[in-house]
Amino acid sequence: MKKAENWKLPCLVTSLPGPKAKKLVSLDAKFVSPSYTRSYPLVAKTGRGAVVEDVDGNRFLDFAAGIAVVATGHCHPEVVAAIQKQAAELIHMSGTDFYYENMVTLAEKLARIAPGKDSKRVYFGNSGTEALEAAMKLARYHTKREKFIAFYGSFHGRTMGSLSLTSSKSIQRKGFGSLISGVMHMPFPDAYRAPGESADVATSECLEFLENQIFHRLADPADVAAIFIEPIQGEGGYVPAPARFLQELQRICRKHGILLVADEVQCGMGRTGKWWASEHAQIEPDIVCVAKGIASGMPLCATIARASIMNWPPGAHASTFGGNPICVAASLATIDLIEKQYMVNAQRMGKFITAKMADWRERYKIVGDVRGPGLMIGVEIVRDQKTKERAPDLRNKIVDLAFYKGLLILGAGDNTIRIAPPLLIDEEQAEHALRILGECITEVQKKA
Repeated sequence: MKKAENWKLPCLVTSLPGPKAKKLVSLDAKFVSPSYTRSYPLVAKTGRGAVVEDVDGNRFLDFAAGIAVVATGHCHPEVVAAIQKQAAELIHMSGTDFYYENMVTLAEKLARIAPGKDSKRVYFGNSGTEALEAAMKLARYHTKREKFIAFYGSFHGRTMGSLSLTSSKSIQRKGFGSLISGVMHMPFPDAYRAPGESADVATSECLEFLENQIFHRLADPADVAAIFIEPIQGEGGYVPAPARFLQELQRICRKHGILLVADEVQCGMGRTGKWWASEHAQIEPDIVCVAKGIASGMPLCATIARASIMNWPPGAHASTFGGNPICVAASLATIDLIEKQYMVNAQRMGKFITAKMADWRERYKIVGDVRGPGLMIGVEIVRDQKTKERAPDLRNKIVDLAFYKGLLILGAGDNTIRIAPPLLIDEEQAEHALRILGECITEVQKKA
């Protein structure tokens, strides 16, 4: 097969995995932590735009974007230039103890684009879990309360604090002993699995649980510091919370002096066609946590809070590498690109893709639901559309088969396929990806 030159579509030149990839996978098994999860044997070497090339020269269309991280695509020239320029000037100084210009500039930009009109302040760390840890500490410090509420299916990170909020898979908690105290979980409003697939029913049931089970039986609202929610659950299955639920949750939080924390680590930074997924519900969280797409692949996170809330003193919380100058430079370039072109493209391409998938429930008997705004789309795979029995084995086969056809996708939750490409994809790439995905679903469906 002749190798494509335009880096827009996949091109496979060896059997998969290729010889170099096999060797590296073998070495990985010998020397690298076995805790990492790998869906298939991709050994990446080079990335450009929405395409990744492996060590054997095979090119793949990346509809996972490094787990929703490379918002502007792999190695965007403007991001690369910003990184190179900054690396030649200042690599590290530690914003914990000193000042540097681009850190202040980024904080100002994030404060400007954060939801709500109140003035904001920004804390910088290195990863999504650190953004959540900071939010947990800040919420307790500010409210002088101890308890937290999170949702079943949530993923907020793997460090001990954020892991206490996480409840997407038991393996993530197994073997680590007691986590932090005071965390309660409640059902997430999943419209697809509510009676009649009704967002209103899902909303009412979950609000009733909060009022009658959590507040009535487990915790007085006056003892709750914060409620943590992903406006669209990521690892939980790409499940959007209904707008009315988020609005009512904000009302309840304000009524009781509870902070509302929006985990926008995966669903933020323009992925849904707006800066923040919470904007679709027109809510104004007290704290917003962001990472993944913030710096096009460089390690950076931010915890953005209303200035009146971020009132902790010097020394209360810090990070040696948080807000590293190179990561900040990458983020400034990323935000500029998202603002100028890619957020609009995410909105446009999201509508294009979901329109193409509008009949997938009729076309494929194992597709239970297609959902999500912008380029955060979930395809739920079921054994039977009437019973909605989850089919993780079929989902896994589809994800694996797509790799062997040149398409990189990942699962989410027990049985959902996530479609989360870089925000720069075009119609040709979208159609190619959907064609491959459709072929995979058809093949798995026949065998099932």
